[in-house]
Amino acid sequence: MINVTIWNEHLHEQRSEVVRKIYPEGIHSAIAKGLQGLGDFKIQTATLGDPEHGLSQAVLDSTEVLLWWGHLAHDRVSDEVVERVQLRVLAGMGLIVLHSGHYAKVFKRLMGTFCSLKWREAGERERLWNLRPDHPILQGIPQYIELPHEEMYGERFDIPEPDELLMISWFQGGEVFRSACTWTRGHGRIFYFRPGHETFPTYHNPHILRILANACVWAKQRVNLDVTQAPNSAPLEPL
Repeated sequence: MINVTIWNEHLHEQRSEVVRKIYPEGIHSAIAKGLQGLGDFKIQTATLGDPEHGLSQAVLDSTEVLLWWGHLAHDRVSDEVVERVQLRVLAGMGLIVLHSGHYAKVFKRLMGTFCSLKWREAGERERLWNLRPDHPILQGIPQYIELPHEEMYGERFDIPEPDELLMISWFQGGEVFRSACTWTRGHGRIFYFRPGHETFPTYHNPHILRILANACVWAKQRVNLDVTQAPNSAPLEPL
């Protein structure tokens, strides 16, 4: 069983009737429900308004994969929690960053770049092309996924060269975007996945949910190493 924590600001759902109709219990709850039956997962959720944003050391220590959805309040996430998450990723925890999470403090810190991009909110068609049907994250995914309405993200996306580029999006307005990318940081695996604007039912799409389930299996913690220690080491052989 993989221990998964889904983190969401949970602000749009409280402020917008449009978003509330699509995700009445929050984006985090929709993803949690969508993942049920798609893998052997033990899922918990956390939000910005919870004590310590729901990401105490105890919660993170029990988390093998953390999904992150943020948009309105990146600056309200405490630096203490950001560092806590960063250290857990470096120690081996998997991190899946969703949609506007590209601007999250922890993602920018792990990438070492601004992670800036072009955007346009026009509800246009998005076609995500599957570049790596052999990859574990894209198992069971067709040649492309078509989303009738999404927010546009366009290049240049200011990220370091991905270890693996899995999908490219084409938008009705003409832009393209690197929409599914992987990296390794320390001992942890990171997956960025672009679709998921709050005013569209993207997280009800079975292909999107299948990708997230596959990504949880791919990114799950494989080791748990204390990367903060640099011990003085005695020689193994006589000197």
